[in-house]
Amino acid sequence: MLRATLFAGLATLALLVPAAAADFTLSPAIKARAEAKEKPTFVVSYHDPALSVAVPMRTGAEAAGKELNVNALFTGPVGGGAEKQVAELENWITKGVDGIAVSSSSTDALAPVINKALAAGIPVVTFNTDNPASQRLTFVGQDLVYSGVVMGETLVKEMGEKGKILIFTVDAAAQWSKDRENGARQALAKHPDIAIAGLINTTNEPQQIYAAIENAVLANPDITGIISLDCCSFPAIGQYLERNGMAGKIPVVGSDLLPQTRELIISGALTSTITQNPQRQGHDAVVVLNEIYAEGKMPPSHTDTGVEVIDKSNVEKHQAE
Repeated sequence: MLRATLFAGLATLALLVPAAAADFTLSPAIKARAEAKEKPTFVVSYHDPALSVAVPMRTGAEAAGKELNVNALFTGPVGGGAEKQVAELENWITKGVDGIAVSSSSTDALAPVINKALAAGIPVVTFNTDNPASQRLTFVGQDLVYSGVVMGETLVKEMGEKGKILIFTVDAAAQWSKDRENGARQALAKHPDIAIAGLINTTNEPQQIYAAIENAVLANPDITGIISLDCCSFPAIGQYLERNGMAGKIPVVGSDLLPQTRELIISGALTSTITQNPQRQGHDAVVVLNEIYAEGKMPPSHTDTGVEVIDKSNVEKHQAE
């Protein structure tokens, strides 16, 4: 088993304030409220609050709200959908909230509304999933490409330098998925004897996830490894392997540490997970917004919440997220 390694803690990756942040100024109304020390309202918009990984993000955002005595509203389009998220954000811009943190369901679709909020003097940061096409002031979260690299490297260490693998994701079109896939492919490309049989887009409905896993594994009986790019197809893969007498026979590397994922690592059905500290992502997004509002402090371009590998050797030291 691969020993867990902390690749990065919470650290800023850029020492200089980015140009977009340097040029940003609060709207007169927000600035007046800040100078009067009024309690601000910050919106934390996640791309799909129905996902299990959203729970610790909400917990973190709401905890920061209590610590800082600010209103932290965790919201987003249940079930996902870029159009719905854009409509919600348009509504918050009209209401004149004091800051917005966004995890984008689509980079291209969300960039214009993010820029619209910034043009109106509302500070906007991204968290969990970045939107590099926008002028967002900072990104609070894991380096997603790097997390994909770690996934690929971890699988190679468990599987060896030859084989055939499948990659699963609940949303192949999402920026976070593209970034992790890119990173995983970068790592695997260093090993020409490893073939990627396919990228399987499961969607995020539980029955569809399981069916997609079953169909893909049955169609590729000679696979020697699996990568899951997300929180939710990962435990479903472990379930499938357990039910079909394959637990422990195929190394499986994925993301996040949901309660079911934790149990499946303990049982040996899943091999390793790459955690991203989702609670801290929600928490620190609110902290950064409050620093902008209350102190006029502009953030660095990226606040990294880290990459940690958890496997059977250390999983019992970690609580589910």
